Amino acid sequence: MYERILVAVDGGPSSELAIAQAVGLSKHLGAEVKVLFVVDDSELFFESAYIDPQQIISGMISVGQKALATAARGFENAGVRCLTELAERPISPGNISGTIVSHADQWPADLIIMGTHGRRGVRRVIMGSVSEGVIAKSARPVLLIRGETVH
Repeated sequence: MYERILVAVDGGPSSELAIAQAVGLSKHLGAEVKVLFVVDDSELFFESAYIDPQQIISGMISVGQKALATAARGFENAGVRCLTELAERPISPGNISGTIVSHADQWPADLIIMGTHGRRGVRRVIMGSVSEGVIAKSARPVLLIRGETVH
């Protein structure tokens, strides 16, 4: 059924839960996994004399490398074949969801697994929803793992 699973991570708690689910599912199915971290460059468009965009990018790349290494260890410990990829730039500025779908198409994945922050209200309007974008843009199944409880 699912032979190739793309797991999109951002280094946060919801990603850890998504990885745990992906480990179990991929082990059960004998699927190959690719873990993807996309560096979000959208904040670089806020102009400020005090912010060095290259420092921000370097910090995000470091977070991505750590998230990918942690995920790879989890899959390796479970005996699951795992590839990792760090996308240092989205396909267009701030387009994380489109980048995830593009990578899933190119690989090609049978399923996308990712965490969702469960944002609601103003936080969702301001920050957007990468998971909703992936669902809207992808022709393949998407498994979302909620990382926060909504009160």
